[in-house]
Amino acid sequence: MIKRNLKQISDMIPVKNDITSFVEVEIIGVTIDSRKIEPGNLFIPFKGESSDGHKFVEESLKKGAGAALWQKDVPNPPTHLPILIVEDCLVALQELAREYRKQLPVKVVGITGSNGKTTTKDMTASLLSTTYKVQKTEGNYNNHIGLPLTVLGLDKDTEIAVLEMGMSGRGEIEFLTKLASPDAVVITNIGESHLLDLGSREGIAEAKLEILQGLKEGGLAVLHGDEPLLMERINKYKGNVNVLTFGRNNRNDFYPTEVIQLEQGNRFTINESSENFELPVLGTHNILNALAAMIIANHFDVPFTKMNEGLANVKLTNMRMELVEGSHGEKIINDAYNASPTSMTAAIELVSNLKGYQKIILVLGDMLELGPQEEQYHQQIGEGLNPGKIDLVFTYGKLAEHIAEGARSALGKHRVFSYSDKNELIKVLKQHVNNESLILVKASRGMKLEEIVTALQKK
Repeated sequence: MIKRNLKQISDMIPVKNDITSFVEVEIIGVTIDSRKIEPGNLFIPFKGESSDGHKFVEESLKKGAGAALWQKDVPNPPTHLPILIVEDCLVALQELAREYRKQLPVKVVGITGSNGKTTTKDMTASLLSTTYKVQKTEGNYNNHIGLPLTVLGLDKDTEIAVLEMGMSGRGEIEFLTKLASPDAVVITNIGESHLLDLGSREGIAEAKLEILQGLKEGGLAVLHGDEPLLMERINKYKGNVNVLTFGRNNRNDFYPTEVIQLEQGNRFTINESSENFELPVLGTHNILNALAAMIIANHFDVPFTKMNEGLANVKLTNMRMELVEGSHGEKIINDAYNASPTSMTAAIELVSNLKGYQKIILVLGDMLELGPQEEQYHQQIGEGLNPGKIDLVFTYGKLAEHIAEGARSALGKHRVFSYSDKNELIKVLKQHVNNESLILVKASRGMKLEEIVTALQKK
């Protein structure tokens, strides 16, 4: 993490007060949460509509913070304490991260996409860790606040940083990539998330391709080559960039030549290596995420012979195709972190093809931010279900009622249950599970369907 004295910090960001008395104060790391102060931290308070972090500045310094920022328009700064008065605390955080990034010799990999970016980040970091000291975005620290905090958390001897870049609208990826200045980037795919803000998949593709604007000259761009919206635009791109593609078909630079689905993952081969790879992550769609990660690792000279080691040690962020067991011995795939039509279809395809279960049950909730066609997207999920492979469907939420409507046309009314009360859903669901059941739980994050998983696990 960043370690600088206040004189050095003041050389990195514009400071508006005299800090002569405090120039030798040492800063170790940065935090925006006064409850998580560690010795030497620089505390950065944010001024919001309903709360103001400035009221915790003095308390944070008493807890051991080395110094704090203070926004110029907030009255009564405690000038007897080590504070740095700045025009805007958020901008100062971002500029500090930008300058710190410039001072580090670290290589940066930037990852974005509609689906799979967190999983791809985790896989990329694991593969690179076989050879380098690697740090990655933790949790969902992938926005205009989280990414600067991640950058400022990088150690000076970190060799490669794997940074996830999220967005909800145009210009956000451009800002993040220009701050991080990546040496290589990945766009996992173009889905339907953020249709509400961007209007079309074409708009989403253009927003994701903003990641190229911060890519270093001659850097590597790894793209999903089966996606026409990406390939049409990259073929017209005027910048100096090396492009490698991954996908299911042999028109790509990297593609799988054989896939064998295992009970808790996949075994596969690829066109560029004679190795057999094993990925302990459910879902054949995750092989594509692994391919993107393998291209990045290969670019940084990690040999294919070491990649099984990296794949075996992948630690996925929680609630992403997480296989857990319920209190009756039922198996539950917890994929409750996010959902779009693309990712939900892939997850349903996965459980439809898993063998050895007496009963396959889907628990599906609302997919959010899909724009004016949201009801149609939900209904299509239900209509597309295979009655020979899916036994029961439970839905939760107003939009998910349209999944249930479509599912009734595919499975019949007696196999579909729709709820607006989560506790009622849990009560009925428990009556249908046993130790030979497999349950997929999936929805957008706002639906909090992990509460269903937790309830199923309770004795």
